[in-house]
Amino acid sequence: MPHPPLVCRKNIEGGCMSQVGSRAEGHSRVSRPLRLLLPVAFAAALLGLWWMVTAAEVVSPVLLPSPNEVVAALVREPADLAQHAWATFLETVIGFGIAALLGTAGGALIASSRVVEATFNPFLVAFNAVPKVALAPLLVVWLGFSQAPKIVMVILVCFFPIVLATATGLKTTPADLVELARSLRATRWQTMVKVRLPAAMPQVFLGLKAALPLAVVGAVLGELIGAVEGLGFVVTMSGATSDIALAFAAISILAVMSVVLYYALVLAERLALPWVVETTSRQ
Repeated sequence: MPHPPLVCRKNIEGGCMSQVGSRAEGHSRVSRPLRLLLPVAFAAALLGLWWMVTAAEVVSPVLLPSPNEVVAALVREPADLAQHAWATFLETVIGFGIAALLGTAGGALIASSRVVEATFNPFLVAFNAVPKVALAPLLVVWLGFSQAPKIVMVILVCFFPIVLATATGLKTTPADLVELARSLRATRWQTMVKVRLPAAMPQVFLGLKAALPLAVVGAVLGELIGAVEGLGFVVTMSGATSDIALAFAAISILAVMSVVLYYALVLAERLALPWVVETTSRQ
């Protein structure tokens, strides 16, 4: 007979329900200090390569400023950059929060009914295929030059991956859990809230983590057209005035913002799903 898969599942008492393969224990683990050191070392290597390219003038300074010039641009206008960064941050967080609520609700609705899934899936796919940059001028016409069109743009770019991940997670709930809930005479709502949704949470967070970098992209995309503040507005204005160092400074802030928001979401996942962290940390 073929051997059972080398998968370990924990029951309620914490015991092991299936045989554990020695290969899982043999996987190398990366220590926490090393996890912090590796990206820092890689970033330092990229900065060193960037500095060498600019120092050797492989690329014209007009097209690629040196790291020193970018730092000088950051120091030159810290208050203005902080104000623009705060505007982009608010647009990103508000839009992402609304998209998370709408996306999880939409995914739950699609997973709860085959009729709803068959009706709306083609429209979701078609709408996601529309280039969002084509909608940016229309949003400005409809909503004006406030933060509203940027927030709507963030929602538009984040909605589809969250809906898809949520619906997939809810539809792939282990059958034994659903059958157990039915045997206990749980209602459809109780099964959804107490069984299917907790089981789908890792997949939901996967969709959220995929959508979060897109939220920053959506905010900047909205700011490139018809904006009076935000880091995207800084990039547009610095390009118009040929201040490439300032544009790189704004892009650097955007990169740092994306990393901070992403790992804040990872921390939220660890706090909300401690059992998933425990399972993966032993491999």
